[in-house]
Amino acid sequence: MKSIKILSAVTVLSMLVSCGSAEAEIIYQAPEEESSKISASEEFDSVNLMNNQVDVDLTVLNSTMIYGQVYEMIYNTDEYTGKSVKVKGPFSYYKDPNTGNEYFSVTVSDISACCSQAVEFVLKGEKKYPDDYPELNTEITVVGNFNCYKEGVYTYCQLTDAEIL
Repeated sequence: MKSIKILSAVTVLSMLVSCGSAEAEIIYQAPEEESSKISASEEFDSVNLMNNQVDVDLTVLNSTMIYGQVYEMIYNTDEYTGKSVKVKGPFSYYKDPNTGNEYFSVTVSDISACCSQAVEFVLKGEKKYPDDYPELNTEITVVGNFNCYKEGVYTYCQLTDAEIL
């Protein structure tokens, strides 16, 4: 009986830390006092962001929880569209050689660093790379409004009206 409990615990634990073998469903629930101030349907409010009043704060989660939360946001976009999100990680940049489109992101990884996801962001206002951006791989914190867009046949998620804190 004891060995069955241990085996079950080990199985559940391995599913939580492995990449791709289990679908982690982690849902962030804001404290009641904050959830009454900010809703998904509200327009992005930079005053709330400066006061750290965001809907989803990924900076307070450990690596595995961050990866799981981002996974949840990408696969349940309707639940998060319009919500303010705060994320921290290394800055990365990509310019598509075919279209000339530029993409800016923060990379989040799980605890074993075997899996990573880029959280794309678009800074508020007219910004030019590299003048208005940090050096590549610099650890940054970004706050923005979760949004999705289509490019060709694919749908992508990004933080719009973003600010680097």
